[in-house]
Amino acid sequence: MLVSSKELFIIALRKKFAIPATNFVDQNTLRAYISVAESRQLPLIIAFAQAHEEVMSLEEASLFGRYYAQKSSVPIVLHLDHGQNIDFIKRAIDLGFSSVMIDASQDFLAENIRKTKDIIDYAHAKGVVVEAEIGHVGSGDNYENHEHSDSVYTSLEEAKIFYKETKVDSLAISIGTAHGNYVGTPKINLERLREIRDAVPVPLVLHGGSSSGDKNLNRCALNGIVKINIFTDLMNSAVKDLKVKGQDYFKVQEQLRSGMKSCLNHYYNVFNTQSI
Repeated sequence: MLVSSKELFIIALRKKFAIPATNFVDQNTLRAYISVAESRQLPLIIAFAQAHEEVMSLEEASLFGRYYAQKSSVPIVLHLDHGQNIDFIKRAIDLGFSSVMIDASQDFLAENIRKTKDIIDYAHAKGVVVEAEIGHVGSGDNYENHEHSDSVYTSLEEAKIFYKETKVDSLAISIGTAHGNYVGTPKINLERLREIRDAVPVPLVLHGGSSSGDKNLNRCALNGIVKINIFTDLMNSAVKDLKVKGQDYFKVQEQLRSGMKSCLNHYYNVFNTQSI
């Protein structure tokens, strides 16, 4: 069933678990993710990133996402990930996404607040929830504090100001993770997480979860993170054991799904995800 993340996050926060956010780029990825969610009877967030619009159009993502979510037996959130263009985000809302992210994290705080409030006004009028980011989760082959990392830790004061001004539905924070593949395992700033959790009454989410360390991610789920993005590990797992030679197209698709399913099953356990 297609749902909003608002009620799911309240339950996840109370029961101390996180829900995986799995980016899809085609029907095969969607089928893999939702089959695992249904087999485990667990909630799931299927996310489409603006960065992938050259692979799949926003209209296609909405049609496929809503179709698979609506026919599913478990709660499924259709989420726009890392929306950076205001018009693009509003189109996603109009097309039926139940959750959207406005990522203005690289702007100055005042501009981030202005853009986020614009999206919140538009989304809430249509029953859609909004995620924003304060601080910045970087990308590339790096780990936090590596010389090539462009991540910026979320400051407690900016998080408090941001929430007071926007009343955003969920907040992505930067506490040591980065998008993409890592060199080494990141050091997660759990103290900063707890400070923000205790001071800002909003569900917190984490980007760059892939290969951040099972123990790190489990601790995040136990300490207030309700959503964790794991796209890179899903894609790496899809091709890890792929044997293309001598296989037909359908066998290849089946192998890709098998790798993604195994990865998602693993993270359901790490995140302590529970049924709703």
